[in-house]
Amino acid sequence: MLDESNFGTRDNKGYWKPFGKILTQPLYIVPIKPLKFIKWIFGWNGYLFPWKIIWIFIAVLCWFYLTPTMNQMKHLKFDWIAFIFFRNSIITFVYVGIFHWYWYLRKSQNTNFKYNAKFPETNNSKFLFRDQIKDNLIWTFCSAIPIWTAYEILTLWAFANEFIFWVNWDLYPIYLISLIFLFPFIHDLHFYLGHRLLHWKPLYRMVHKVHHYNINPGPWSGIAMHPMEHIIYFSGIMIYWIIPSHPIIAISHIFYAGLAPNNGHGGFDKIVFKNVKWISTESYYHYLHHKYFECNYAGDSMNFLDKVFGTFHDGTDVSYEKLKQKIRDNKITIK
Repeated sequence: MLDESNFGTRDNKGYWKPFGKILTQPLYIVPIKPLKFIKWIFGWNGYLFPWKIIWIFIAVLCWFYLTPTMNQMKHLKFDWIAFIFFRNSIITFVYVGIFHWYWYLRKSQNTNFKYNAKFPETNNSKFLFRDQIKDNLIWTFCSAIPIWTAYEILTLWAFANEFIFWVNWDLYPIYLISLIFLFPFIHDLHFYLGHRLLHWKPLYRMVHKVHHYNINPGPWSGIAMHPMEHIIYFSGIMIYWIIPSHPIIAISHIFYAGLAPNNGHGGFDKIVFKNVKWISTESYYHYLHHKYFECNYAGDSMNFLDKVFGTFHDGTDVSYEKLKQKIRDNKITIK
């Protein structure tokens, strides 16, 4: 097993953190370093590989093999609407279930590379049925997936009826390929704006606190949110109601929104294999938001926004001291 001490340190409270500091993304833009930027885009543990390519691949498979025809979707009928709902439910169950099984049921890594050595809570009144995993499952399958599906259905129905302008791949391949590269940035910008809104005190108390009960998140915490937050979160797909695109771009966007948070909330820094190979989960940045609350509001690929607005926590002791001072100055309580 790969030794976590070669990559970071664990304190006497059981918290592990990686060496070094989190870099501001997108990388190599300021100052511009073209060769390094291209390597970051296409290299392993970079912008596209492995995670974004996996999510795009799932979306592409769904478009070609698990989506009704445009003629069928011209009319809002129960059969194809139910099919999309069950498709999304099964994909989420399998995808997130793999992470949950590997880390939390099989405990393949024990606490190796786990940020918080504790496992999900089973006796906390903040959670439905006092159980963190049961709570997360209910919010995911009874709220997140129905709302995700509703946005997807309305978008596909609008494409089918040509209420949304559909760009043809044969005519504008470069434009659509550019959108494939850009939609994660579009999602992360929308996420940042919505996330800051949800930290407005009235909305936080009524809505966002449900998600923040997961101070020590697991894979099922990713889209475990209040329904109002799901309405805000998944509304990013509405950008394709305005800008010309293709259904496959819209589906890729909403699958990114639905699947990306789950391994990002997994609680582990790496997936470690028996041959001592590993894959980064790219989750430490957002884990710090759950731990400290008043920092790191953006998605990873747009975390420069936190830098600009003074809420960037790069994982170092210096950032932690600045955060503590901010908390003291503003009389903020970390919840």
